[in-house]
Amino acid sequence: MRATNMLNHRLTLLPLAAALLFALSACSENPKAAASVEATSADKTEEAHAEGEAEHDEESGHAEEGEHAEESEATAPVKMNEAALKAAGITLQTLQPSSLSEELRAPGEVVDSAYGTTLITPRVAALVVRRHVKLGDEVRAGVPLATLASVEVSDAQAELRIAEQEWRRVSALGREAVAGRRITEAKVAVDRARAKAQAYGLPGASSGTVNGQFTLTAPHAGRITEDDFVVGERIEPGKALFRLVDESIVWVDAKLPPGTVSRIEAGSAATVVIGGERIAAKVLRSAHRTSDATRSATIRLEVANKEDRLHGGDFVEVYFEATAAANALDKSATQLSVPTDALVQLEGDTVVFRRSADGALEPVAVRAGEVVGDRTVIREGLKAGDTVVVAGAFAVKSQMLKAQLGEGHAH
Repeated sequence: MRATNMLNHRLTLLPLAAALLFALSACSENPKAAASVEATSADKTEEAHAEGEAEHDEESGHAEEGEHAEESEATAPVKMNEAALKAAGITLQTLQPSSLSEELRAPGEVVDSAYGTTLITPRVAALVVRRHVKLGDEVRAGVPLATLASVEVSDAQAELRIAEQEWRRVSALGREAVAGRRITEAKVAVDRARAKAQAYGLPGASSGTVNGQFTLTAPHAGRITEDDFVVGERIEPGKALFRLVDESIVWVDAKLPPGTVSRIEAGSAATVVIGGERIAAKVLRSAHRTSDATRSATIRLEVANKEDRLHGGDFVEVYFEATAAANALDKSATQLSVPTDALVQLEGDTVVFRRSADGALEPVAVRAGEVVGDRTVIREGLKAGDTVVVAGAFAVKSQMLKAQLGEGHAH
């Protein structure tokens, strides 16, 4: 349209220019006439220019009005009744500030709880005479595990037996027949023999035998998870015969990037998943060191293993409820947020559809913050108490665009 007007303007000027040339040639001998013709032509030229500019201004004004009209049509609110909202899958929600958290996923490995694990080992060099349990057995506290024999134990048993007999003799005679010094020496001797026997893992009283055999028993209930010996083998002090584990409670070590560890609090709840089964867990402690090899940090969890589902060495998945990064230091902070799916792009802006006072859904430009889980923090544009579309935002956008296209065809 603008190009057509400019062309018409130029065509209007051509006859004026031709007339001017003709008048100048005809009046070349009459200077006064020529001056008059030039003045008249100049006035007409200026008038033509003025008309062209007026037409151009009028055209520009119409173009601007058209642009404003199109913009108004594009952002016009959409009115839908409750039935239409339900049919389109559109859900509204009133915004309120809240603390944000997200579920972090991490690989984990089940390990035996050190607080419920005992290595069964002799305290003196000995030979294995008999085993009473085998690998995988569940045992109760006090159950015999293995019988061993040792020369040192035989000597300790003999010393204890002699010391006890002497103590009983002097005690029976009394201070009237035995000097006080002798009674004291007998008491010290029996106490020393008992201490030596207990240091070897023997009872604190003589059993009446000095064959050097002694039995290792279970200090608590649990399962035999390691069994590394054969009968007749000589066992040195400190070498483990059995590993006894109380599996009612196990630990899980989860690996996480160092940057997320600070968002997980000790004592917070977590979930361990193995074979599709979800088991509740509790965070014992966060890592204080990053692995040099994997560049990951370890968080340890405690899990009640009620159905004996978890065993040391199992690989599992762990899900943590982590606080938002922005709230890591201020646990009481709350923020205004919407589901990330509630944000759409409209005319180059990030908008959320808000319900106005008359019930219409209108687009509101917002400034989005960080994304936490499936929600996005809203920095500007909305306030607490606003009712917005939290599901079906694209359906609202489609309705708005359809309405715009319908008005355009009507024109």
